[in-house]
Amino acid sequence: MTYDNFVQPNPETLTYGRYLHVHELLGLQQELSQPKEHDELLFIVIHQVYELWFKQILHEVKHCQETLTQDDILPMTKALHRVTTIQKVLLQQVDILETMTPTEFNRFRKNLNPASGFQSYQFREFEFRLGMKNPAHLRFFSHDPAASAKLQAAMQEPTLYDHFLRYLQRQGFPVPKDVLERDVTQIHNSHPELVKLFTDIYENPAQNYHLYLALEALVDLDELLILWRYRHVQMVRRMIGDLAGTGGSLGARYLQSTLNKSAFPDIWEVRNHLGQGTTPYGGR
Repeated sequence: MTYDNFVQPNPETLTYGRYLHVHELLGLQQELSQPKEHDELLFIVIHQVYELWFKQILHEVKHCQETLTQDDILPMTKALHRVTTIQKVLLQQVDILETMTPTEFNRFRKNLNPASGFQSYQFREFEFRLGMKNPAHLRFFSHDPAASAKLQAAMQEPTLYDHFLRYLQRQGFPVPKDVLERDVTQIHNSHPELVKLFTDIYENPAQNYHLYLALEALVDLDELLILWRYRHVQMVRRMIGDLAGTGGSLGARYLQSTLNKSAFPDIWEVRNHLGQGTTPYGGR
C-alpha cells in the first residue's frame, strides 16, 4: 500500500487535530493531587465527557422544540432516539468509573471539596427543559453569570413537553386550556384529561401511530434518566457509602431522594388506565 494520494498537511491545512482542537482538549485534564494519583485522570475524563454529552443532549432537546414549533413531529422522535442512545452511553460510563475502587477514590477525594456534581449547570438545564424546574437550584449558580443566564432562560421558557402539547392542540386534539396557559416556571402535574387523551392514542395506535411513537420516545427518555439516577446513587454508595457529598449534600441519601422525579407524569399514568375502555378522541 502506498500513500501517494494522501494529503500531507502543512501549517495552513485544516487537519483532524485543528478541527477538533485536540491539543487544547487534551490539555484540559488538570489533576489536583500532589503527587498525582493515577485514578484522578479517569475521574476528570469521565466527568468532562459527561458534560460534552450533556451539551449534545441539550442541542437535541432544543432541536425537538424547534421542529414541534414548525408542526413537524417526526424529527422530534428521531432526535429523542439520539438522546436515549446517548443516555445509554452515560449509563455505561458508570461501569468505567466503577473500575476505580473506594480506596483509590479516597486518595484524591479531599481535593475536590467543595466541588460537586450537583453544580453541573448543563444537567440542571436539561432537567429544567424537561419540566423538572426548581427555583431553589438557581442560587447555586449565581457565582457563574453565563450558567445563571442559561438556567434563568430555561426556567422562564416553555418546556419540551409544553411544546409537544401545543403541537397536539394545533393538530386538533383537545388539550385542556388550563394546561396550555399554565405557568411554565412551575412543575407540571398529571392532568386527567391528558391521561384520557394519551390513553386513547395508546389503545388505538394505528390511528395516530406517529404520536404513539412520540409518546414512547418521551417515556424512553424519562425512564433512562431515572435509571441513570439510580446507577449514580449505587455508584456513590459503592464509593463513599452514606457519607456526605463534597458539595455539602447528603451524598447518596440526597441522590436517593431524586429517584421519584418524573418529567412526563401523564404518560406514566396512562399505564394505569390501559384496557379500562376509553372514548376515542378526534384530531389528525
